[in-house]
Parts: sequence; C-alpha cells; structure tokens
Amino acid sequence: MRPPLIHVCCAAALTSLTVHAQAPLDQQTSAFTSRVSLVALTVTVQDPRARYVTGLRPADFAVYDDGVPQAVQFFESDPLPVDLIVLLDGSRSMQGKVETVRAAAQVFLDTLRPGDRGAVIAFNDRVRVVQSLTEDRDALSSALRSAGASGNTALHTALYVALKEFAAAPGSAATNRRQAIAVLSDGEDTASLVSFDDVLALARKSGMNVYTVRLRSSDDGSRQALIGVPQFFSEAEFAMKTLARETGALAFAPTLEQLRRVYASIAEDIASQYSIGYQPSGKTRSAGFHRVSVQVVTRPDLRARTRAGYLDERRPATAPEGR
Repeated sequence: MRPPLIHVCCAAALTSLTVHAQAPLDQQTSAFTSRVSLVALTVTVQDPRARYVTGLRPADFAVYDDGVPQAVQFFESDPLPVDLIVLLDGSRSMQGKVETVRAAAQVFLDTLRPGDRGAVIAFNDRVRVVQSLTEDRDALSSALRSAGASGNTALHTALYVALKEFAAAPGSAATNRRQAIAVLSDGEDTASLVSFDDVLALARKSGMNVYTVRLRSSDDGSRQALIGVPQFFSEAEFAMKTLARETGALAFAPTLEQLRRVYASIAEDIASQYSIGYQPSGKTRSAGFHRVSVQVVTRPDLRARTRAGYLDERRPATAPEGR
C-alpha cells in the first residue's frame, strides 16, 4: 500500500480536460490526444476486509452511466497535485474542543506535498475563508491558530461557500488537479440561509469528494442506550452521511479523542483512489441527473466506491417555431 498522501481527482462532471500523452490506455499514464468533454470520477477499491486495493489497470474496471456501459477514456492511479479545503465548525458548541481540533487538522494538512495546496474555512453564524488555496504551509498553520468558538452554526452555508471556493480557484479547471473537502462539525445547522438540497445539488454539479466528520460527545453511546434505539436520530448526521455517500467520500462520527485517527483514515482513503474518465455515449447524452456505477469486473470480490452520479445541465435542443 502507498503511504497516506492525499491526492484526489478533480471530479467535475463534464469538465474539459487537456492531457497530452502517447502511452496506451492500459498503462497508468493519461491517454488523451485531444480536448474532450468527460465525466471524471474518483474511484476507491476495497476488498472484503475493507483493505485498499491499488495497482489495478483500466481493463479491470467497468463503468455504467444510467445502466449503459461506457468506454474508459482516461485512467490515472499516480499522484497528482492536490487541492484540499479543511472546513471547521467555529460555533459556541466547539468551546473546549478547539485546541484538539486544531492539532488534528494540522497533522492532516501536513500530509500535503510540494505542489499541493490547502485552504482553511471557518464558520459559525458567518462563513470566513481564513486562508484561500495556497502552498504556503506557514499561512495554513496561522489560519488554523485563528480558529475560535462562538455563535451559531451555518453548516450548509459553509459547505456551499467551500464548493464555490474550489470552482473559483485559479488553476483548478485549467490543470488536472485532485480536490477534496473535509468538513467538521458537532451540531445541527442553526443559522444557514442555504438549504441542504442546495448544497447537495451544487456538490453533484461540481463532482468534488466531500468527507464529513460529525463530532459526537463521549456519552452519546449511553444516550442511545437509554432511548432504546441503535442510533440517536440527528438531521445533521443524516445530511452529513448523505453528502459523503453522494460524492463518493466517507462519513465519520468520532469522539474528540478519535479525531486524529479519523483524519488519518481520510488521508489513507484518498491516497488509494483511481481517476477514471469517460465521454458519455449517445444514449446517455441528455440533460439531468445521471446515475453512475463502477465495478471491478476482473475481481468480483472487490467493491468499488465512487460518487452516485453527475448533473448535466445542458438544455435539450428545441425545434424552431413553425415546425
């Protein structure tokens, strides 16, 4: 297994990518000779014991768009430059937790390599881009140290801003970079003007992986036992799990003491990913949301995880008036 360096594919649906290479597709290098519109996916493969599987080739995968098989036209398993946004809850419920969260986030950002970029966004009633995407490690550390704990929780707005921040980042669309968001919160949304449906729609459009971490208190287990259900209902937890699943990422609900281990797990998950791209065939080139699935056809025992689908916003052609 490769070391847990973070590298995520920029998985924007129908994004134009330009890669020049002469190598055949069955090699681990890019295989484009022209500019084409692709659906780009990040795919994580695990065995029945949840161990990551690397070293697979394009021929090992089958990709389906609304159930229609697609030809793999782009494949990459080697590290690419990384863009990583760390999104931190700075509401009053985080009082007493800030120092531990800062330390864990610092270790997470320390996995970035030369050429990678990180960003820090903090939120309470408002959303603040403390540090936009940069390669400056000192600036990122300084941004983490400025995190506080006051006010209410505008979780949905923060996620929306983070997704927009990536879309507007210089160099993100022009080059083949891998991108991910890791969001941490410990409570329900109490201050957003943006709905969860708005966030999910934007996430589907952007195609970025969103890893979610919902901190729970150490006595949550006792609380669940008292009410006699396996898991205490939480609208925020449901939203976080849904967002992670729909974007092909993972959702975590750790205690504060488990946070550093969770960030390490996210890094390992990202480090084991493949980048796969295809141009939708004629039968699937239509506006709307398209469901995507990936299978490892040469190893039926392996499980491939990717985002649930992508949003194609092209409007269907209309006939001229009078026809």
